[in-house]
Amino acid sequence: MSRWRELPASLDQRVRQLVVQLRRLKDRSGLSLAALAAKTSYSSSSWERYLNGRQLPPRDAVEELARVCGADATRLLVLHEVAAEAWTDEAAETDEAAETDEAEEAAGAAPGAPTAPPPAGGGRRTTTVVLAAAVVALAVALAAVLLATRPWQDDRTTADPGHAHAAVGDTPAPFVFVQGRSRPCDVQRHDGDLKAGYSATRTTLMDLKSTGWEVLEAQCLLRYHGFDPGIADGSYGEKSKDAAKAFQKARGLVVDGIVGPDTWKELRR
Repeated sequence: MSRWRELPASLDQRVRQLVVQLRRLKDRSGLSLAALAAKTSYSSSSWERYLNGRQLPPRDAVEELARVCGADATRLLVLHEVAAEAWTDEAAETDEAAETDEAEEAAGAAPGAPTAPPPAGGGRRTTTVVLAAAVVALAVALAAVLLATRPWQDDRTTADPGHAHAAVGDTPAPFVFVQGRSRPCDVQRHDGDLKAGYSATRTTLMDLKSTGWEVLEAQCLLRYHGFDPGIADGSYGEKSKDAAKAFQKARGLVVDGIVGPDTWKELRR
């Protein structure tokens, strides 16, 4: 178990929640900072800053940490979104305070001295800030409950055919293609079939330019079987089709690169 430095007392609670969970995930994996650097796109010094609360990790870094540690990134990304808001708010407050001090100095007043009451309308701004803080606090609490009550390792269930990767009771999200975004592939055997957790389909037809959770499922299964489909982004391109052709040839199927029922059957084996 790593002996972590104490997080800065000034660190916002929302950021602290994220960092604590990232630390726990790293500890469970047994990976050193050097090993993380070797398995991700970020250096060991970057991970040192992220895991000690000195810098907010990028969203991609959070996803990569979850991937190399074999964990589901969904709840971590909820925490990251909340932490990013806190980080932005803190930076904005710092800038606003600096601007106020500069204005006071220009007017001949000592920085931090009492100033005139805010103009009319300031009350509405205060109310808005309070409401926003309450919403953020609720999101943090919800994420913390999810993290505390669900195991990290593969608590996913397979959604209905054509639906997104989801946990028990969740409403499947619509698929949104993001150029260059790779999603994690955690293929495991359930009820005799191999599943990556994005779709349970065994019949969907896919060819060039197809997109969706079914494509992502097929890409993960192709990679599991040793056929490189390229980036696992849910978009069926030339590289994915070439991988499907090679897989079909190896399994004695019709080699056309179109993923259909026969190919799905072999992918699930």
